[in-house]
Amino acid sequence: QKNQTINTNQSLYQTNHIKMWEKGEIRREKSGVWEKRRTVMSRNRRKVEWPGMGREDMKEMDLTLLIMAAGIGSRFGGGIKQLEPVDARGHIIMDYSIYDAMEAGFNKVVFVIRKDLLADFDAVIGQRMKNKGIQIEYAFQEIDDVPEKYKEKTINRTKPWGTGQAILAARKAINSPFVVINADDYYGKEGFVKLAEYLKNGGDCCMAGFVLKNTLSDNGTVTRGICVEEDGWLKEVVETKGISKDTELDMESLVSMNMWGLRPEFMDLLEKGFVEFFENGGQGEFLIPTYIGELLEKKAIDVKVLKSNDTWYGMTYKEDGPAVRENIERLVKEGLYPEEF
Repeated sequence: QKNQTINTNQSLYQTNHIKMWEKGEIRREKSGVWEKRRTVMSRNRRKVEWPGMGREDMKEMDLTLLIMAAGIGSRFGGGIKQLEPVDARGHIIMDYSIYDAMEAGFNKVVFVIRKDLLADFDAVIGQRMKNKGIQIEYAFQEIDDVPEKYKEKTINRTKPWGTGQAILAARKAINSPFVVINADDYYGKEGFVKLAEYLKNGGDCCMAGFVLKNTLSDNGTVTRGICVEEDGWLKEVVETKGISKDTELDMESLVSMNMWGLRPEFMDLLEKGFVEFFENGGQGEFLIPTYIGELLEKKAIDVKVLKSNDTWYGMTYKEDGPAVRENIERLVKEGLYPEEF
């Protein structure tokens, strides 16, 4: 398997092997150069051609954006961090993620939230999305949404079971390839475009790999899943804690920011993994990077790493707010986003 490469000078997108999903079976198929291309703006405003399906072709397949927004946000210092405005016009980070996803060809959004957040959530963003004609659904991550056999483990539980359970909570709303993101992270445009292209061209599991130096906070240390890859295929995600801008690590390493591209069939694996999580004691959280790592170790799946050069912005700490707002306003002034959308 050779890494898919993009040559922006020659406008070629070449790959020797891609995974194709056809009639319920995965097969490998040799592919040459795709001829149709479309153009988007990168964050530094250079035009970059993303070969692959054209806009009309992309409409033929549904793509769903699954936004995980049920987190407690313990480091944020109070308030519902996902609903904090990040510009002077009242937009929140999710507005920008949804805008970028729709521009890349997505046509449905599923919000995974807690039931007690529904009224606030729908008032702040849900109704606006509906008014703009965007198809949305809500899924609820509940502590007691576990296999029947393990219901007793939820009695003293005070928080949900992690990102793996969050995705599983949306299983009834997912009937197309989908991309998973965190509600309080700004990912930029490149990740959405690359994952959409890969999934719509028949690719299976994939993830956006962000450059480590582009994901750090000025206000404290962070935990990052550093990707170990080979020829563009993920081999392992190594969770590394306490990273700051002064940490002695390769700052060009790619890291996972919980932006995964998956297919509906992955829910079957995830459901099985959730049962195994409880069979092994059910301690801590059922995390999607951890479970994908287990599947990779078993050679049960392949995951394509698609590099994004965009800078990630997030509300990890309440003190991150001013910097996030400043950078979002800068992107608007540079023309990457309209003032109203």
